[in-house]
Order: sequence, then structure tokens, then C-alpha cells
Amino acid sequence: MSEEACIVGIGETAYMRKPGSGMSLLGLQLQAAVRAIEDAGLTGQQIDGIMPFPNLGHAEGFAANLGCRNLRFQSIIWMGGAAPVASLRVAAAAVGRGLADYVLIPAGWNGYSGARARQTVSEDVSSLPGGAIARDFYLPFGFTAPPQWYSVIARRHMHEFGTRAEQLGCIAVAMRKHAQRNPNAVMNGRPLTLEDYLASPMLADPYRVFDCCLETDGAAAVVVTTAERARDLGKEPVFIMGAASGQPCPADEITNRKDIFETGLSLAAPEAFGQAGISPRDVDFAQIYDCFTFEVLQQLEEAGFCKRGEGGAFVEGGRIELGGELPVNTHGGLLSEAHVLGMNHIVEAVRQLRGDAGERQVAGAEIGVVTGWGDFGDGSIAILRRA
Repeated sequence: MSEEACIVGIGETAYMRKPGSGMSLLGLQLQAAVRAIEDAGLTGQQIDGIMPFPNLGHAEGFAANLGCRNLRFQSIIWMGGAAPVASLRVAAAAVGRGLADYVLIPAGWNGYSGARARQTVSEDVSSLPGGAIARDFYLPFGFTAPPQWYSVIARRHMHEFGTRAEQLGCIAVAMRKHAQRNPNAVMNGRPLTLEDYLASPMLADPYRVFDCCLETDGAAAVVVTTAERARDLGKEPVFIMGAASGQPCPADEITNRKDIFETGLSLAAPEAFGQAGISPRDVDFAQIYDCFTFEVLQQLEEAGFCKRGEGGAFVEGGRIELGGELPVNTHGGLLSEAHVLGMNHIVEAVRQLRGDAGERQVAGAEIGVVTGWGDFGDGSIAILRRA
């Protein structure tokens, strides 16, 4: 990429864990969208590109409620939690090629008050990406929910490389520490020690309760435009240096992969760093999609921050905490801020690069990485820099 596109607006709702947030799926995402548009110094009428998250499935509801006069571009990326970051790449291409002037990317859900992960076994999942395989080969054998599906990768890593539960605990503890500096984090005011982590109930070995992301209601959104248009707006733009996405093979099945550790990120990260002309050593912080603790460790390896098998040692000793060598998920992530499908990771990256993160600001942050993880290992990555 030639850094012709940038993020100029961010917005998010409050994040909640209580029955009945009182807002519809569209309503939550509209609230975040309006705040992102206002943050960019724009009006809803100026938005002419929308990339909804797949759970909403259309752009028309946004366009009608925002008063878009000319919706010229719309697209949906079917990659689960990898979709928001993957959408940055498509949005950058759209504004760079003149398909749209201002592209809105919203994402959110009623992840607590609506259908929750534990209900997977009772739902028809065949229409979801990878759902037919889960329906036919996972669910009939009690392999019913994401903690079980991904636990097999974590357990294999422990077998191959000696990764320990205490190292996964370092990730959970770091995310919770960061959440204590974030007023909008669901787990603000609820600190966690390594002893607390090790004492928490086992759900799907090796995953304990605190290895698993939060179920929350909430939404977040960003606005993408060209560098040229950004100069006429009020906020400092955050440039998209590189972005890529990929899928493992086979994309929708874990246990029969030739390489169980290869994910879409394994393929996407070299492409994105190549576009940006930098290496992982040049990055000041990383917002890593943390659906489970091990997926943070795995993505750090597959993105190139350390070698495969070295992630356990990499996350120890405060290295991924604020003040460490590579602060990870400075807002608390999906594990301790909220699960908003990874869009909150992009919002946090922009705040860090604007210098607006308050108590959790990474000093001198110039370049940050955001990753996405979807379905059975789809991966996406964006490399961002401050103006």
C-alpha cells in the first residue's frame, strides 16, 4: 500500500454485561457509527460507503438512518472476527480507487443479552462459515462450542513446545491489568492475579474460565478516507501502512490440517509487513484478537513477533504489559474490555496513535498492529502509523 488511506473517525458504545441492553443489533451499531462520523468531523450524509459486519447482513439500514444521500459502495467480509480488520484493506482500496469518499465500518452485537456461545449446541449453525462441518462432525460428538474447538490447538502446542498454563495466565493477567486503566472496560475494578487464574474452573482443557473472552453487548465503528481528504478534517489521521487477510487450509476444519498451527494470519502477516516496508521489530504495540489466551500467543508467533514455539516465553515477565517491550491489548481486549468482534481493537489502536489513550498510553507510539481471528482460524492484520 502507498498509505493513500487512513482512519479519521472512531466511535464506540458503552460495553455491557447484563440482560436486556435495551438496544437492537442495528441500534447499537448505529450509535457507534454516529459517534465515529462525528469524531471525523463529518455528517451521515457524507458517508457513501458502508461495510457492515455479517451479522447484520445489509447496509440499507445504516444508510436510511444516517441519511446517506448516495451510497456508492457496500461490501461484507465473511470472516467472522477477522472481518473488521480485513474490511480496512477493502475500505482502503475503495477510497483509493475512487469507489467511495468516506467508508464506514461498524461492528457489534448483543453477545450477552442475545444468543450466547453456550447455546451453539441447540442452534442451527449450518448457515455460518464452517457451520456445516461443525453440525455434521463436531456437534454430534459433544464438540459443541468454541472453547472446545480451539482447545485442541492449545493442547497440541503444549505437547510440542512445552507451553505451560502459567504462560497462558500471564496473558489473562496482562489484559486484566490494562482494563484497570480503561473506564469503559467491563472488568475495570475487578483485578486478577495469576493465582486467581490458576484457581478458576476448567472449561475445556487447557482452557479455564479466565482463558475465555467476555460475552458482551456493544458496538464500535471507524471511518476510512483518503489522506488527501483527511487533511481537511479536524482529527489527526492514522495511516494504513499495510493490510492483508488469509485462511488456513482447510478453512473450516481444524483437526485435519496438515499444519494445525498455521492460520490465515500466518499467510497474511508477511504480506502486510511487506506492504508496510517494516518488520515486527518496528512495532510499538499490538492489539491481538484475544478470543482465548492461547490465540494471543499463537498470533504473536504467526505474525513474526517471535518464532513458533517461543510464544510462551515471549509473554512472560511483563513483556506484553504496558511498559514492556510489546504492550498487547492496551484496552484490556476481548478478555477484559469487551468482545465487540475485534472492532474495539482498531479503535484502541487509533487512540494510541493519536496519543489519546490516557493512563494506558504507550509512550512515543508511532506504529501499531491490529489482528483479527475468525471462525476456524481465518486471519487478518493491519499495520497502522500516526500522522
